Amino acid sequence: MNQKNTGMPLAGVKVIDIANFLAGPMSSMFLADFGADVTKVERPGTGDELRFWGNNKDGVGLMYKLVNRGKKSVTADLRTPLGVEIVKRLIKDADIIVENYRKGTLEKWGIGYETLKEINPGLIMLRITGFGQTGPNSHRPGFGTLAEGYAGYAYITGYADRPPLLPGFGLADDTAGLMGAFLALVAMQEKNRSGEGQMIDMAIYEPLFTLLGPQVVDFDQLGLIQERNGSRLPFTAPRNTYRTRDDKWVSISGSAQSTFERMCEALEIPELITDERFLDNRLRIQNSIELDDALQQAMLRFDRDDLIALFDSFDAACAACNNIEEIFNDPHFKARENIVPIEDEELGGPIRMQNVVGRMSRTPGGIRSAGPKLGSSNRQILVDELGFSEQELIEAGLDI
Repeated sequence: MNQKNTGMPLAGVKVIDIANFLAGPMSSMFLADFGADVTKVERPGTGDELRFWGNNKDGVGLMYKLVNRGKKSVTADLRTPLGVEIVKRLIKDADIIVENYRKGTLEKWGIGYETLKEINPGLIMLRITGFGQTGPNSHRPGFGTLAEGYAGYAYITGYADRPPLLPGFGLADDTAGLMGAFLALVAMQEKNRSGEGQMIDMAIYEPLFTLLGPQVVDFDQLGLIQERNGSRLPFTAPRNTYRTRDDKWVSISGSAQSTFERMCEALEIPELITDERFLDNRLRIQNSIELDDALQQAMLRFDRDDLIALFDSFDAACAACNNIEEIFNDPHFKARENIVPIEDEELGGPIRMQNVVGRMSRTPGGIRSAGPKLGSSNRQILVDELGFSEQELIEAGLDI
């Protein structure tokens, strides 16, 4: 349900979001989820281009409603003197500013970090770009799709005899958003000691690169290059998706020896436990194709719900491969309130979206609103709080 930010963990933290698309706005979304006061600055007339990504209802972008939940929207053209002045006034008492323009763009407009920190020495600037502020590629434009290839994710995803696969969602952008929110709060913690702000320079590919596992140490120490191998992992087996009799799918992991043994007992194939090819995890990795074939044949004897119940009775790990309709109907998702309705005036009713991640026992987060209508806070913020006159805003083409 909609919640006020009083008593929320980040109540009183002021964030200015001048970013576009996904990675930067995701960072400020996570901060807003826990009570930060986030003002999103968008281009007059069109707004953030994310408003035109994905599906829409009555012309209103649904993806925007999710990523920019809990924020206020004001409009300003950052390429104009008025837009620059709006940003300078906004950051006077702000804690964090989030941006994801190409290297040098803010400096060209006159609102780079060095300029803004003269106005507010405690300001933290989170800069998210495709390749970072330094290095030979820093001048290049960069999006999440490029990062997913550049970081090494696409190369290891898919099947050996087929091309590398990109994810079906904004993986690199989303992980950059998570890491950006974390780094902003790390800088806030340091500011509590020093009283000074700082600039955070993060490339979109870097969080995903770190999350890809032991590839670096494996290559460094053993010269190994991980290749595409479907859903199998190079460090544990069995691990895959398997079809059930009713043509549905489950995901299985037998990471622990005891889990693998319980799985075999549940499927009534105890001979695999003592098979010399599968005695321990390292042997199972070497013989993962044969192991998967045996497990798949055994699972085809069961419908999915029956198989999950069987595994549960043996305390073995198994879960459904859900589509979104199944998630909406799943009793566990409902019990955990992982999907919540948020009232939205622009769409004329509630809109359901993913809930805040994580539950704090004393100061929980909460979604206060869906993504705002473009410029809906212009009067409140630009006129009432920052002191701009209605006339100068109207002359600049801003709605108030």
